[in-house]
Amino acid sequence: MPGIEPLVRRRTVRIKDDRLRPDSSKTRKKPKKVTLGYLERAALHYLERYASSAANLRRILMRRVFKSAKAHDTDPEEGAVMVDTLIVRYQESGLLDDANYSRMRAETMHRRGTSARMTRMKLASKGVASDDIDSALEALAETVQEPDLSAAVNYARRRRLGPWRQTKREDNRDRDLASMGRQGFSYATARKIVDAEDVDALESPEHLD
Repeated sequence: MPGIEPLVRRRTVRIKDDRLRPDSSKTRKKPKKVTLGYLERAALHYLERYASSAANLRRILMRRVFKSAKAHDTDPEEGAVMVDTLIVRYQESGLLDDANYSRMRAETMHRRGTSARMTRMKLASKGVASDDIDSALEALAETVQEPDLSAAVNYARRRRLGPWRQTKREDNRDRDLASMGRQGFSYATARKIVDAEDVDALESPEHLD
């Protein structure tokens, strides 16, 4: 009968596919047993790709330690000692420098339109000390006029909010204000951006006062 054969064929294919699907529990690799050399290679590989705070790198390495300890029934405290040894070594050599890291991250986040409040929260989540965060934000304020307002302009430009909207600007006013509020900008700053007459009124330095 027409229609029966395709139905049977599709069902057969599904059964075949299920049988061929690999069992992830059998193919998952067992974590390597950690050694100082293994952890150092992992740390340097990470630092070659990403900037990091000392606390953030320690968390990353400790995840490997805990996985290894669970797989090999070893004491995670032994791995923790090795991790701390590496962290101290990298701090002494300057490879890890939380003050420099926080300054670079603050500048990068500012260019992307991150408020000072959100910058502080993100740096704190990476384990950066409050003194280093304060210094980073102070350094930014020395080079950028009204950094939070400037960051708000960067954010609105990137997200096409306020005067950067091509159509239905008034209809989206509340939505734009809420978007900026979620990024940590004050209502006064958000309103100054969203209600600006045009883009020139925000991008001209004399209008940032």
